[in-house]
Amino acid sequence: MRRQPLLLPAACLLLLVVGLYVHRDQVSQFSRPELLKPPAQGEENGVPPPTDAKLSEANPPEPKPSESNAGPVSSETAPDPVTIKPTALPEEKVALYVNAIMTPTVTDLPRLECPELDSARYQELRQTGSDVGIQYYFAINLRQCVGLLPRLIGSVVQTMRFLGPEKCALSIVEGNSKDGTNEVLAALRSELEALGVTYHFSTSNINPKKGNRIKGLAQLRNLALQPLLDTYTDTDTNLLPPPPTVIFLNDVAICPEDILELVLQRRTQQADMVCAMDWTHVGAEPSFYDVWIARGMTGDSFFEIPPDGSWSRAWNLFWNDPASRAALDAHRPFQVFACWNGAVAFTAEPLVRKSLRFRWPREGECFQGEPQLFCKDLWYYGYGKIAVVPAVNLEYTNEKGRKIKQEKGYTSEWVSAPDWKDEAIEWQANPPEKVKCFAGWKKQFFRVWNETQPGT
Repeated sequence: MRRQPLLLPAACLLLLVVGLYVHRDQVSQFSRPELLKPPAQGEENGVPPPTDAKLSEANPPEPKPSESNAGPVSSETAPDPVTIKPTALPEEKVALYVNAIMTPTVTDLPRLECPELDSARYQELRQTGSDVGIQYYFAINLRQCVGLLPRLIGSVVQTMRFLGPEKCALSIVEGNSKDGTNEVLAALRSELEALGVTYHFSTSNINPKKGNRIKGLAQLRNLALQPLLDTYTDTDTNLLPPPPTVIFLNDVAICPEDILELVLQRRTQQADMVCAMDWTHVGAEPSFYDVWIARGMTGDSFFEIPPDGSWSRAWNLFWNDPASRAALDAHRPFQVFACWNGAVAFTAEPLVRKSLRFRWPREGECFQGEPQLFCKDLWYYGYGKIAVVPAVNLEYTNEKGRKIKQEKGYTSEWVSAPDWKDEAIEWQANPPEKVKCFAGWKKQFFRVWNETQPGT
């Protein structure tokens, strides 16, 4: 878990990145927030590069006026999910995956190994003070990731068992996979309903690789939230059960303790939203992944990207924010302006009370991803207690997830350390005056944080 700075010339780093990712599939996990490349002639904005190509010199396209949106995406603007005929994954293989998901001790299929859960630390999450309605709502967008399901969905199932299945809902929107993801997720229904979980599963034909990519991603995220929103249709929402905690996960190799730590920190810190830390490897040491989305309380990115667009400084996180750097090094939660980082837990209150939705950039607004816009809108509506929980460290595959856990530590290793204290965050009420906009790695500038917001 010891980190040392790795200094590489920019040219060597770029060659290394190309070598690492040239053989990987095209972007298939549409929940992951990669940066984009400029569209070729005749293409619409939002055509993604190969997976992880955001680590190269690729620049995102700037939004066209026709692609901007005057406000949050409503349920009417998001296409309805469609049912797609499953591909021919053998029934016995589907049953093998379902068994692996529902039975954590099964080792027939590979998965990231997770520690035994510290029930005592998370016991208070089972005592919510209310036995009415759904209190934990899991939302996931998935595509082409059947090999990850035993770990990802298996951890969700373990978490729901711990919290109380009757208090949990799981909403998954699948994106026309060809590897059996669809069949496995569909086959889970009987198992999850027998467990007592409310399960919403649908398949959407929205393809973020065609047209406005950020718009497609925002619509997919809203579809995953729609079953929750449908339960709050009463004109007087005060008559309905309190809005639940939403646990929104990307296609990450995650342990039950990771999920529960996020939920616990959201509660104990009285945070509106908390995020994990996600990582990738572009060298011998891991580098922070979600730099396009994440912004600190300085308004700057988590690490510096110089004018030449290189990632040679990727290992120097929070170089201009000593307080955040100290909290990161101590694995203590700290406030940020925006984050997502593979997994989040947030209150559904702004979804219900303020009709907040995921959206895409408005005309004249900095081109940015839908998670950053979501955080920006949280601040606008008065929900600015957003924090990173650096004890939770994630990667996007089982194999590399093991490596990250070895290098960054399991959550339980940090929170069970003799010197660990659950210290309260000193929240700042106001966001940074300006936030960095990445129109491209070589095209960076600061914009006022609330540009294009109503009334500004």
